[in-house]
Formats: sequence, C-alpha cells, structure tokens
Amino acid sequence: MLKKDSICKGAKATVPIFFGYISIGIPFGLMVTSNGYPWWLALFMGMTIFSGTGQYVGISLMAAGASLPAFLVTQFFVGIRHIVYGLSLLQKYDKSRVGKWKFFLIFALTDETYALITTSEVPEGEKDGEYYSLIAALDWSYWLLGSVIGALLGNFLPFNFAGVDFALNALFTVLMIEQIKKSRDLFPSICGICTATAAILLARYGFLPQQQVLVAALSLGIAVLILIRGITSKKLEK
Repeated sequence: MLKKDSICKGAKATVPIFFGYISIGIPFGLMVTSNGYPWWLALFMGMTIFSGTGQYVGISLMAAGASLPAFLVTQFFVGIRHIVYGLSLLQKYDKSRVGKWKFFLIFALTDETYALITTSEVPEGEKDGEYYSLIAALDWSYWLLGSVIGALLGNFLPFNFAGVDFALNALFTVLMIEQIKKSRDLFPSICGICTATAAILLARYGFLPQQQVLVAALSLGIAVLILIRGITSKKLEK
C-alpha cells in the first residue's frame, strides 16, 4: 500500500498530463457523438483501447465505413511505436520489480505515461509496480474523464461540431514539432508528409480507395524509412 506522501508525489507528477488529456479527451468525446454514436462509446473505447491517437483514428475510420481489416491494420501501425517503448522498459517492467501490476502497466502505457515512468524515481520504501501503476491509473482516469465530459456535452448541449475532428491534426502537429526539437531530425517528418501526400493523390485519381488512404500512407512511410535508414546504416558501417 502506497503512503500518502507517495500518492501525492505521483499525483503532482501527473498534473501536466491531466490538463493535456482533458483538453484532448473532450474533443474526442464530441467527435464520437457528432458522428452519431452513443456517449458511452467514448468511455468504452477509453477502457478497452486507451490510445488517444488510435481512438481518434478509429472513430474517423468507423464514420468513413472502413472495413475491419483496414481498421485493425491502421491501429497496428498507429501503435507500432509501442514496440520500441516496450523494449526500453524490459528492465523496469521485470516481473521481480513490478509483480502483479505488469499486465496493467503494459495496457496503460501511453506516450505521456512512458515519459513519466522513465524519468520518475520511485519514492524510498515503495514498490516499483505500485508507484508506476498509480501514475498509469491516474493518466487513464484523466483520459476517461475528458472523453466522457466531451461526449455528454455533445449529447445534451447544442454545439457546433465543425472543426472538432481537427483536434487530431493539431495533436499530430504538436507531437511532430516536439519530436523534431528533441531529435533534431527532419527526415521522418518530411517522409511522413510526402508519403501522405502521395497516398492522397493516388486516391484522388482513382488508384486507391478513399478508405485505404491512411493505411497506404503509413505503410509507404514505414517502408521508405526502413529502406533509407538501412542504406544509411550500411554506409556508416563502411
């Protein structure tokens, strides 16, 4: 059982996540109801998927009538970065350190939770699994709260939904800018913009179904990155 001071420390560390998830969760909830879905779908998706990007994309695909295979493939590519997260957390998530909380921590891992877990120190005398789970659970609750607030507002209050779905574009833009600042590597962003543009043009001229634009852009972008990075690595080895 965590001490009161440890709980307060964990809660304080997640305050920035609270404001971020509320501000992004509310537009997601509004997006759910604006597309004609019941308010509880926002809660259900948050409890089962818990991926801001994945949930935004999921609602867009559902509204566009995308097939189940397209939905699953897209979700896979959207969340593929978590493979890298998982590999870097092998030591922190070792069974001997996190115990029974391991599977919950795997489920509740997001970009923001990853950042906190990898930079936070467990308070003295506390178990790693309990403290990390506190952070993950708080972040999860913030996302659920924001989503439900947005969905209920969309159901019971008159609201102009025009532009609400642009919140996803804004989210991606902010993430891209932050990533460029940290890595100082423009190539992945330029690659993503170019491959997305190529997929849109293919769809516009009838070479690709509109529902497959996102899958095509992600697949093409990953293929180009793997190819270019592979060539670069071989040159550096020589």
